[in-house]
Amino acid sequence: MLGLKMATDPRWVNIVEKNIAEILTDHAWCEQKAATNAITTIVKFSDYPDVVEAMTQISLEEMEHFQMVCVKIKERGLKLGPERPDPYVKDLAKYIKTGGNHQYQLVSALLFAAMIEARSCERFRILSENISDEDLKAFYYELMVSEAGHYTTFIKLAKKHGEGINVDQKWQDFLDYEAGLMAKYGKEESIHG
Repeated sequence: MLGLKMATDPRWVNIVEKNIAEILTDHAWCEQKAATNAITTIVKFSDYPDVVEAMTQISLEEMEHFQMVCVKIKERGLKLGPERPDPYVKDLAKYIKTGGNHQYQLVSALLFAAMIEARSCERFRILSENISDEDLKAFYYELMVSEAGHYTTFIKLAKKHGEGINVDQKWQDFLDYEAGLMAKYGKEESIHG
């Protein structure tokens, strides 16, 4: 379903398990950034009512996920650390070309968000299948399902509003680019790293 062309090495979970505090803090901030991105999309594309409606729902869900991760942090006697940079997202942003008309910018923004959701979903699946902590296994399964729904929403909206743009080809090219990036990721205890 996700179409990712480079899978995360399942051994990434071994790195994650060595520092649960770090992965949970990184995860919390990823959720906050996803909510912020949805809100930014509302602001930039307020002339698309269906986009506003979908992004409103996604922003609320992402902040709920932020809260859920913060609860997991607290339950474990840990503290939310400072916000982390996300080099993966910055690398993806380099690919997304600025310019073009308003419609092209919308499609690009939606595909950008879809890619982040796809990789997050894939990482959550790996955690749900391989992490030894049963509580986190169930937690990441639940979040994987939600992220898959967000991914689907972004792709559907890009296709709906992509008249005159070869959205499928644009997505395939972006998947190729993302696969090339993944050679340098999967070596840190972060959701995308």
